[in-house]
Amino acid sequence: MRSSGLDSAVFFFFLFVVIFHSFHLSRCYALNCTRSKCSDGGPDIQFPFRLRGQPERCGYPGFELICNGTNTILQLPSGPNLSVTYISYGEGTHIVKHAIIGVSVTIFFLIVVSVIGIKVYQSKRSDRKKEKENQLKVEKFLEDYKSLKPIRYSYLDIKRMTDHFKNKLGQGGYGTVFKGKLLNGTFVAVKILKKSSGSDGEEFINEVGTIGRIHHVNVVRLLGFCAERYERALIYEFMSNGSLEKFIFSLDDKNPLLGWEKLRDIAIGIAKGIEYLHQGCDQRILHFDIKPHNILLDHNFNPKISDFGHAKLYSKEQSIVSMTAAKGTMGYIAPEVFSRNFGNVSHKSDVYSFGMMLLEMVGGRKNISTTVENTSQVYFPEWIYNRLEQGEELGLRIIEEQDAALSKKLTIVGLWCIQWYPMDRPSMKSVVQMLEGSIENLTIPPNPFGSTSQPTPDEKIDEDLDSTQLTIISE
Repeated sequence: MRSSGLDSAVFFFFLFVVIFHSFHLSRCYALNCTRSKCSDGGPDIQFPFRLRGQPERCGYPGFELICNGTNTILQLPSGPNLSVTYISYGEGTHIVKHAIIGVSVTIFFLIVVSVIGIKVYQSKRSDRKKEKENQLKVEKFLEDYKSLKPIRYSYLDIKRMTDHFKNKLGQGGYGTVFKGKLLNGTFVAVKILKKSSGSDGEEFINEVGTIGRIHHVNVVRLLGFCAERYERALIYEFMSNGSLEKFIFSLDDKNPLLGWEKLRDIAIGIAKGIEYLHQGCDQRILHFDIKPHNILLDHNFNPKISDFGHAKLYSKEQSIVSMTAAKGTMGYIAPEVFSRNFGNVSHKSDVYSFGMMLLEMVGGRKNISTTVENTSQVYFPEWIYNRLEQGEELGLRIIEEQDAALSKKLTIVGLWCIQWYPMDRPSMKSVVQMLEGSIENLTIPPNPFGSTSQPTPDEKIDEDLDSTQLTIISE
């Protein structure tokens, strides 16, 4: 941009010089540069000659004449003075005038052509630069797009990136997780799946088949995998703060309890992640194992859902899935997963698991605990519901005044999610709206522990998804 402005300035400067020069020449003829003589018989003195005393514009330098008496004298810089008796102008003056004007026009034309040439060159150079930038942009997109798809690694690659399984991060029912590092310096979490002669590879297929195809800010990203004979591994993005579990159940100084605002933000992030699994993909994905251990936190405590070993995909047009065996972790499994007497298994089963986890986030403890002093507190969800229904203080760790409202909101949402029958639970879309909305818009849900009889139509929550024709899907 600065180069273009400079070129314009140079152009107008030269244009000004040419115009000024032409104007100066024209003035030589137009102004009062009268003919003169040294005597009646002497030669006429006119442009390009001038008589000493006349303005310099009336003649060229070196063409100055002087009068010595009646004689006309031309003084040379060196040598004798010459006596001029006759000057033949003829057409010479006009020729000089036309020559000067011609030279001026030629110079002006050359300047215009030069400026146009510079402009064309700069335009082509700019086009080439822009084309190069566009190509780099496309290459970067293709590189990023390539990295979005999980990469298959060899087991030797797995050993190298984990430094021969040197840094163990944790262990679960399906395998052990190690910290690793890719060749580009990116830290990763590598899960080595347990070897089992009876394993049909279901967890591996579920992980790669579900998380490998989705991308969401609140779902952990699968970067790669390994499948070599009986050696199977999954490579995830590394979450520096580990699982949510150690922050909500820990009372030591190394892992302090999170504040209520941060708990709310984490709850909203998890809810949005589950909503995406239910509604944002080509096929609906049920996680079937939502719990604090499977929620990972990055360096900013942004939550990401992980561990899709129990996940199941099915069409959005179908709202119920049949199962031959219960999936999930005790304490978070919805009643209908155990027995169809409580309803059909659907996306509402994940809602129940989320509600149980949310109540653990509120209480800072497991929902079932035998270490509490008061036996009425053994089952936290029922204890907190009774206090809420009776209008009592919730007995939670409240530090600031606004904490009371936040803790009450999270409690109400959690209790709505763990309603005994699936049709009474909200969808995850409604859960997100409740968490982001005002507590004044929330009502205390029915008691989920008072009765296990089938609810009447008046007790049901209106849900768009509940109006869908329910079709059983074979597993």
